[in-house]
Amino acid sequence: MVRIIVTLIGLYALLLTKTGFAFVNVTATVDKNPVVVSESFVLTVTADDDINTNALDTSPLMQDFIVGRTSVSTQTSMINFKTSRTTKWSTVLIAREAGTKIIPALSVDSAVTEPITLSVLAASDPQASKQQDLFITTDISAKEVYVQQQLTLTVKLHFAAELKRGSLTEPSLTGANITQIGKDKEADTIINGRRYRVIERTYAISPQQSGEFTLKSPIFSGEIMQPSTRRNGFLSFAETKPVSVIGEEIPLTIRPIPADYQGAWLPSELLSIHQEWQPSPDSFIVGEPITRIITLTAAGLSEEQLPDIEMAMPEGLKVYPDQAELHTGLNNERLVSQKVKNFAIVANKAGVYQLPEIIIPWWNTVTNQYQQAVIPAQTITVESNPEQIAQAPISLSSELPSLTEPSNTASKTVTVYQSSWLQWLFLALWLLTSLAWFITYIRQNKSTPSNAKKSSVNDQYLALLAACKQHNGEQALALLVPWYNTMVDKKISTIADIIHHTQHDTLISAINDLQQCFYSKSTQRWHGDNLIKAVTAVNKQPEISPSQTFAINP
Repeated sequence: MVRIIVTLIGLYALLLTKTGFAFVNVTATVDKNPVVVSESFVLTVTADDDINTNALDTSPLMQDFIVGRTSVSTQTSMINFKTSRTTKWSTVLIAREAGTKIIPALSVDSAVTEPITLSVLAASDPQASKQQDLFITTDISAKEVYVQQQLTLTVKLHFAAELKRGSLTEPSLTGANITQIGKDKEADTIINGRRYRVIERTYAISPQQSGEFTLKSPIFSGEIMQPSTRRNGFLSFAETKPVSVIGEEIPLTIRPIPADYQGAWLPSELLSIHQEWQPSPDSFIVGEPITRIITLTAAGLSEEQLPDIEMAMPEGLKVYPDQAELHTGLNNERLVSQKVKNFAIVANKAGVYQLPEIIIPWWNTVTNQYQQAVIPAQTITVESNPEQIAQAPISLSSELPSLTEPSNTASKTVTVYQSSWLQWLFLALWLLTSLAWFITYIRQNKSTPSNAKKSSVNDQYLALLAACKQHNGEQALALLVPWYNTMVDKKISTIADIIHHTQHDTLISAINDLQQCFYSKSTQRWHGDNLIKAVTAVNKQPEISPSQTFAINP
């Protein structure tokens, strides 16, 4: 008897289970109809039972729609001791093209939804503006460019609803480098009487391959706020709705590099190069640095594409290039890049110098012609610095008193009569003076063999001035000791020795300022102007010993 009862209970449970499966009801709805092409809408599939979350098959939708993310939720409720369960799938869809489309029947396990007829409006349709809560517009600088020629894409996201969250992908183009320029811009606008919030983003695109391509616009995915559909307004909260929108695809034609082009490939709408001098190039003086500033500006090129600026120098001039400064910005929706490079030039001897021309070849994308940006050759004159000229040894070019007749020579001839006893006196004095000068000269050569280099312009001095001119404190610290060793007899090895040895307060103060910037916790940037003045002053007045000054007054 017990066995019969158990069997009957099992059969009843099985019957209930099969009946439950047989009566599962599945429905499909969309949140709006008609919809706008490239704008998302939500397809909701609901089953009135607890179904496996992977039971919905969305593959039939891919033919006419872009299928976005699908979210699944389950709900269980009990009313009058009767339990009900529902499973809901929400899928974001974007219609690929305008027209009448059919959302086909979708299967959920053994159940099938009813097809839905959908009207898809074109973006230009007057009714589309009434339907759109969210849309994207794009503007591109050119649709036909050369390889590596920069073009700009401006993307504007318009939304009339309140955004809860969202993200905008980057545009994509096969074989191209894409970089965002600057930061996002926000503004408000009114379109067809409806207020939109606009987020603007600009991209620089550099194609690396020639041919026909399609630029795919960015896709926005996120959630917007919408009023609650619950009847109980007291406990209702604002709900969110998933949204997605995609911009239009843009066809592009990428031209190859012309076969007859020679040199580095620089495709640009406009490329120019110019120079500035600080101070004026008319005031070149031996040993004093002068800065030549070369600026290269190009439209339609990235700063990475700008070539290095090189400057050849004739013998007698030394050049110390600084690190180039790069800038990129937008001007009339065009990408403009700039490279600025400073060159410190120091002459170590006076004379007239010919600076060679600087040539940058480029391709004009407007006229489709080869062009050159040129700084013409320039002649400069370097004058001697009287304060840095080494003291030349005293030349005793006086001739012995002549015992002959006067002649028409340039030197002055003194006629002495044989009967004059002054002849022998002057001759004896002259010989004694010559001997004294010769002994002093020998002693000076033995004690200070490097005296000539103390007051002349040397490489260490020029390099130190260039480092100060470029405000390169680290290099200035390394050059101080080698430079100072050219000024004194006793060799030193540390900067502390310079401070201990020198008697120039301005030099000590400048060195202390330099060390303070580099060895203290201060983040203040060092400027080399004070050290330039101190070094120049010391170089004009070499520290020499009293024995090195010997005057002869014959």
